[in-house]
Amino acid sequence: MGTDPQPASSGHAVSPGRHAAVKALLAIDEAGSLADDLFDQVSAKAGLDLRDRAFMVELVRGVLRYRATLDWRLGLLSDRRIAKLPTLVQIMLRLGAYQVLYLDRVPASAAVNESVQMTKQLRRRLGRDWSGYVNAVLRAMVRTSSPEWPDLAKDPIEALAVRYSCPTWLVERWCRQWGPDRAEVLCRASVEIPLLTLRVNRLRTTRAALLADLRAAQVEAVPTSISEAGVQLGRTGAVADLPGYAAGHFYVEDEAGQLVPLLLDAQPGHRVLDACAAPGGKATHIAALMENRGEIIAVDRAASRLDLVMENCRRLGVRIVTPIVGDMRRLMEAEAGLREPVIAPSLPDVWSRPFDRILLDAPCSGLGVLRRHPEAKWYKMPDSIVHHRQVQLELLAATSRLLRPGGVLVYSTCSIEPEETESVINEFCQSHREFQRDSIAPWLPPAGLPFLTPRGDLSTMANRNHMDAFFAARLRRVA
Repeated sequence: MGTDPQPASSGHAVSPGRHAAVKALLAIDEAGSLADDLFDQVSAKAGLDLRDRAFMVELVRGVLRYRATLDWRLGLLSDRRIAKLPTLVQIMLRLGAYQVLYLDRVPASAAVNESVQMTKQLRRRLGRDWSGYVNAVLRAMVRTSSPEWPDLAKDPIEALAVRYSCPTWLVERWCRQWGPDRAEVLCRASVEIPLLTLRVNRLRTTRAALLADLRAAQVEAVPTSISEAGVQLGRTGAVADLPGYAAGHFYVEDEAGQLVPLLLDAQPGHRVLDACAAPGGKATHIAALMENRGEIIAVDRAASRLDLVMENCRRLGVRIVTPIVGDMRRLMEAEAGLREPVIAPSLPDVWSRPFDRILLDAPCSGLGVLRRHPEAKWYKMPDSIVHHRQVQLELLAATSRLLRPGGVLVYSTCSIEPEETESVINEFCQSHREFQRDSIAPWLPPAGLPFLTPRGDLSTMANRNHMDAFFAARLRRVA
C-alpha cells in the first residue's frame, strides 16, 4: 500500500476519516489504481468505525471523481501550478476543496482547518511547512464566488474537461469520434454517482419476493426498466446488511451487465466456458439461466480472484462451476504443446470436448464504467486501448477454437471505444470465416431493443437509463 504519511506531533487531533482518506489517496497515486481491498486495509489499520469508514470512502471517491474540476478551481486561486506541487500538498488541497464545494453538510471552517492541520503535521515529510499556503488557497475558495465555466463554444475540449472532470486526451478523443454533443453526454456520465443495482438470483427467489423483502426492511427499491432480473436501490448502507444477502437472493451487478449473459441463450445441460470469469457475476447468472444443470468452466488468471468467484457461487447456491487458474491464451498454447501453462495446469479432460457456449467478457480499458472507477480517469493512458485490443484479439482466437459447430460465442467489454468493440469483431470475422455475426435482438428484453446497433450488436453507450456503457456481440460457428 506504499509508505504511510507519518504525522509530526501536534496538539490537534485530525478526524480519523480525513486522515485515512489521505493515506488511501496517497496509496492510489503510488499504485496507479484503486485496489479492491484498499478501503478495508486502510480502515482496519486506522481502526475506523462504520461512520468514519463511510466518510473516508466518500472523500476518496469524491476527490477522484472531481479531480480536474477541483484543480481548475484551485488553480484560479493559487500562484503555483497545482500539478507541480508535492503530491501530499495536492491531496490536502483537493480534500479541502471537495468538502467546501460538494459537501454541504461539512462546515467550510472544518474542511479548511483540518486540511491545514494535516499539512502542518506532515511538514517533516514534506521538507517544509506548507500549511500557510494550503490555508490561504482554501480560505480564498471559501470567500470567492463560483467562477464562470470555460466557454463550450470557444473551446469545447477545455470546457468539457473542466466541467465534467475528464482528462483532456479523453475529451479530445470523444469529441473527434462523436462530436461535442455526444462527448458531453459521455463526460457527464463519468461523474454520475451510480445507484446500487442488484440482480435477482432466480435459483433462490423471485424479483417480486426480493422487492417485498427490501421494502419490508424500509429499503427504497424499484424494478429496473430494462433488465427483467434487476432491482435498483436508493441510498443504502452496507450490502451485506441487506435482507437476502446471506441467503444468496441477489448479486450486485449493473443493469447493462445483466443483459450480456442473456445473449448466450445457454440452456440446461449445456457446456459453457467463461473465459475471464472473475468476480463471477456473469458465471452465476449463466448458471441460474441453466437452472443449475450442465457445466460451466470458469477461467481467470488470478487464483485469488477465482476464490472470489467460488465464494459467490457458494452464497448463491451455484453448483455447476469448475474453476481453472490461467490465461486462456497460454492455456491453449500449453494444450498444443507450445509452452508450459501459466500459473496452473489445466484439468486433463477440460479441453477434450467442445463447448456449446463461450462467454468472453474481455479485459478492456474500462472507459465505459468510469463512474464506478473514477480513479481510472487519471491513471489510464491512450496506449491502454491499443494494448487491450491486442489481448482481446488473442483471446478471441484462442477461445473460438473450443466452440462446437452451431455453438455461440458472446464477446463483451465495458468499453465504448471502437478499437475494442466493433473493430475487434470485424477483424475477427474477416479472418475466421467459419463464424457468423448474429443479431442479438431475439435475446434482448423488449425494453432493451433501443440498444441494438445497426450491425446487430449491443451498445449501451450514452444511454438515458443510468446504466454502465457495455458492448456485446454474438458470434455463431457455422462450419
